[in-house]
Amino acid sequence: MKLNFCSLSSGSSGNCYYLGNEYHGILIDAGISASSIRKFLKDMDISMQSIMGVLITHNHSDHIRGLKVLVKKNNLPVFTTLNVWNSVLSPKLSISRDCIREISLQKKFNLAGFDIEAFPVHHDAPETIGFQICFGDKKITIATDLGHICDTAGQYIRDANLLVIESNYDDQMLENGGYPQFLKARIRSDNGHLGNHQTAHFLAGIMNDNISHICLAHLSINNNTPEKALNTIQRIFSERGINRNNQWRISTLNRNIPTEMIRLIE
Repeated sequence: MKLNFCSLSSGSSGNCYYLGNEYHGILIDAGISASSIRKFLKDMDISMQSIMGVLITHNHSDHIRGLKVLVKKNNLPVFTTLNVWNSVLSPKLSISRDCIREISLQKKFNLAGFDIEAFPVHHDAPETIGFQICFGDKKITIATDLGHICDTAGQYIRDANLLVIESNYDDQMLENGGYPQFLKARIRSDNGHLGNHQTAHFLAGIMNDNISHICLAHLSINNNTPEKALNTIQRIFSERGINRNNQWRISTLNRNIPTEMIRLIE
């Protein structure tokens, strides 16, 4: 039995994640071009024919940019809630009814051997969701694009073995940068994005022996760096007396190229 995870792209220029078992795989979001998705998968020796569906978190373009072409050329089913579907579908982004799958929040469904559950997160879209994906005894939680962590989302995050969580901006870089004040306020709002400090403090409060991998996602190109995100976590963990002892791995996800494959089950 195998279980592999890889980020194909993470950031405001596009988001797409791969999760695969021994026989099949799924994609979470399709915010980069369909040709890039196919190329990245091919480079990792993953066939498009093994992809059984796409999960969509919300309607912002950096999460659905490649969806129309990807679905049309590969006849893939797409899974998200009715509210997200209503915000995604438009004259510019039409998808065959045969490929539309409606799911409900906090109700499990099975796809390609994965048990999947969507949960609500707070972001400035008509509806935004995260996903917890279970395979064997492993739980993978995807929680990006959220302004704060509510109790419901927090429980799914706490349960993860592999966690993909937003760490979008550094406070000083955002404050001193060139964004207009209204945009800075939007980013910092409860429906905006998680900053390094928010993510670090939350993680420091939930670290447990079940967590093996933390992937910091959706880093801003203008208001963050991988070094600042990782250093903030290191500082907060040190202040809280948390010692890694090689129990878990913390990494940042690349913006435009795939990260190294994480092998949860070999």
